[in-house]
Amino acid sequence: MKSFLIGLQFLTRISVERQTEWTEENFGRSVKFFPLIGAIVGIIASVLTGFFFFVTDGNLPTLTGAIAFALPILLTGAIHCDGFIDSVDGLFSGREREKILEIMKDSRIGAFGAVSLVLLSALEISALVELARLSIKFFLAGIFCAPIISRLMMVVTIGKFPYARREGMGKAFAKFTTRRTIFFAFATTLIILLPLIFVDEKIFLTAMFALVFALGFTFYFGNFAQKKIGGVTGDIYGAVSTLVELIVLIIFSFAPLI
Repeated sequence: MKSFLIGLQFLTRISVERQTEWTEENFGRSVKFFPLIGAIVGIIASVLTGFFFFVTDGNLPTLTGAIAFALPILLTGAIHCDGFIDSVDGLFSGREREKILEIMKDSRIGAFGAVSLVLLSALEISALVELARLSIKFFLAGIFCAPIISRLMMVVTIGKFPYARREGMGKAFAKFTTRRTIFFAFATTLIILLPLIFVDEKIFLTAMFALVFALGFTFYFGNFAQKKIGGVTGDIYGAVSTLVELIVLIIFSFAPLI
């Protein structure tokens, strides 16, 4: 339970109980709960966005989409966006390994990272707005599923790729992530997503397709990072989460048209 609360407090701004002792083991063992933490973010974001949609009778899809985009960022304190920016600045800098790691560690935002975040945000908001216009069921399901699948892909990245730095906060994640951790995270994800089949079979199948597609992307991106810097870092964990969220929402935006 302590590991779950530590993970919840680290990945979100939700603080159920003040955690003053963050041991490396408790921190590392929180990884298996990432999809569950994603579900909490997804539930809060979909409920609040759904409430706004029904209050406005669906007449403000652009604003509804923008709110759906902003809520998860507010709930997580933009921690994954920060990782995405640092990863883009470093991995696409054209430098050698050590310089890339140095750039990724730098707290300053580079021009390429800033532009990439703007483009990613524009794509995600556009996908959410289109979903709000096309189908409220798929819209809310996409908001719910995206953080769950993206956090699962973080677990896969942590477990399947070596940690690139000698030291770092993410090293504790890698140290305590085993095959059992990945299996637990996958099982948790499937249990959480399974009830969608009773809501709409097409939504459930869309979620499963998004999960498989996201898994393929995660291995591609992880291999890309490994070739560049010999593994992955905490920033890359965040980048995977951010990019997978976008992928899931794009897939959901196409689903009502098929």
